[in-house]
Amino acid sequence: MDTDTVTTNLPPKRPRSRRGGARFVSSRIGTLPSGTYTDPAQPGLQLRVRTTKRHIIGSWLHRFKFRGCETRVLIGHFPETTLEAARRIVREQREQLSQGMDPRRGAPRRRTAYGARTLSAAAAGADHTVDFLVTEFIERYLRPNRKRPQHAEHILRKNVLAEWHYRDARSIKPREVILLLDGIVSRGCSVLANRTASLLGQLFKFGVHRGIVDSSPVQLLMAPGGKEKPRQRVLSDQELAAFLSDPKACTRFARLAHVITLLLLTGQRRGELAAAEWKHVDFNAATWFIPAENAKTARDTLVPLAPWALQEFGSLRQYARKSRWVLPTVGRATAGGRHIHPQQLTTSLVRCMPRFRRVGIQKFTLHDLRRTCRTGLARLGIEPHIAERVLGHTQGRIAATYDVHNYAVEKRRALESWATHLAGLKPAVGPPKG
Repeated sequence: MDTDTVTTNLPPKRPRSRRGGARFVSSRIGTLPSGTYTDPAQPGLQLRVRTTKRHIIGSWLHRFKFRGCETRVLIGHFPETTLEAARRIVREQREQLSQGMDPRRGAPRRRTAYGARTLSAAAAGADHTVDFLVTEFIERYLRPNRKRPQHAEHILRKNVLAEWHYRDARSIKPREVILLLDGIVSRGCSVLANRTASLLGQLFKFGVHRGIVDSSPVQLLMAPGGKEKPRQRVLSDQELAAFLSDPKACTRFARLAHVITLLLLTGQRRGELAAAEWKHVDFNAATWFIPAENAKTARDTLVPLAPWALQEFGSLRQYARKSRWVLPTVGRATAGGRHIHPQQLTTSLVRCMPRFRRVGIQKFTLHDLRRTCRTGLARLGIEPHIAERVLGHTQGRIAATYDVHNYAVEKRRALESWATHLAGLKPAVGPPKG
């Protein structure tokens, strides 16, 4: 049974305590009358027995002092937690005490019947907790060194802090790291497990550097999610025809239908569209400017817009109303507010996937639209270096140094050819193969 680290609320009048005496014997524990008993064989271990009409309830307690304050911590119940297990837990916690750690922060927290987690009532210092370590890591390393630290922050908060909230970082064992990553893999998120493992390695290495922990518990010899294979999903012409014939039927949400169509027509990233402002869209010049701070490559990008893509921007403007953002968050379509988070677009697409399957479109991601565009340009005979520039990919160092031409005309011809090809698919809807 997992250790319960909830500090017990002692009643005003405590049951009388049986000190000393013979060693605890497992076969006799279930016959003890009500009271609190101290194990002579293990300092700090106590057994509190309460007798009801139907049951005898035995609770294992660890009695100790931390920073001059005496307390008892509930570590399990008999017989689920055996005498041997209780002694082992107390020995481990007393070892933590000898290292200056509060045992209440050195073990997993208890889960209630509703799945919530209860925290220790300890007033111990927080300068060694996982929360402190993660906060320092984000503020002092992630944000200064990563162009877009939000994704890493989200992984740490959702997958690490959710499991180790208020834990003493020095108490994390290598086995706990494995179990945390195994849980992510069991959810079907193998790639996320690999990303979390990488971040955990950086997190504890940072902790060692800052003196928050003495050593790193991340001792992985292989990627927990296995070897990653690059995605090759490309929507077929029949799938594209099924979607383009009635985009709203596939998505249910009109704005999402325009977003998918626009990403398909331009081949750009979801995050770049999510962060776009209307001042970046020139309806007269038929261009979409992506500033360096919004681009993954950290370079300004100019995307020529085919007439169809320009119409999609016009449709999105109706939903944005007075917002400066192309995709404002729901309820914030005003001059201020915030733009939608890119993950919200992915979540919306996942929720609509049953509708896509009903018309013969298999599971895909928004990034697959970008690959579909690039593949389509190749099929149309667009030269590779032009197709790569359409997607905003950086060129080789030498080419980027000596070739400063923006290829705006060539990119416009390429995207207009792609839009013409997609428009030609609309009436050719038939039963998808397979």
